[in-house]
Amino acid sequence: MQSPRSVFCNAAKSFSRGSLRTQLRSGFQLPLSTSSRAKRASRIPKKDVVELTPAAADRVKSLIERKKLQDSNISGLRLGVRTRGCNGMSFVMDYQEEGKEGKFDEKVSMHGVNVFIDSKAVFYIVGTKMDWVEDDIRAEFTFENPNAKGTCGCGESFNV
Repeated sequence: MQSPRSVFCNAAKSFSRGSLRTQLRSGFQLPLSTSSRAKRASRIPKKDVVELTPAAADRVKSLIERKKLQDSNISGLRLGVRTRGCNGMSFVMDYQEEGKEGKFDEKVSMHGVNVFIDSKAVFYIVGTKMDWVEDDIRAEFTFENPNAKGTCGCGESFNV
């Protein structure tokens, strides 16, 4: 009787000498790779990139509804960052047209609103809380970004 080591060595030698088809006909089986096995679902729940408050969601809904009267091709709001402002980066918002989402863009659906995050901006704004603030002096979206190392005095721009 052959030892397990000699069986493995003989199989390896015969595999390297013959063609793959010959080896498969003879009953030699290749080991399964890890990519062909079923992957286990993550047990850690996925957290959204951006969190919207109910006030922000209501304001976004009203903006989208008003824009849909002019252009029915709108599917949500697009959020990104640009290099500008006195402190480095600034948030940029625009309407997202249906079918023009980027391949790696993140989609956040919260309070009945779809917000699409530009794939280049995800690194800078992950964990950000978006709110709508109205008082006697101002009415604006505010962003609480945990990644920001500093902000300018007016709150328009931030740096990471």
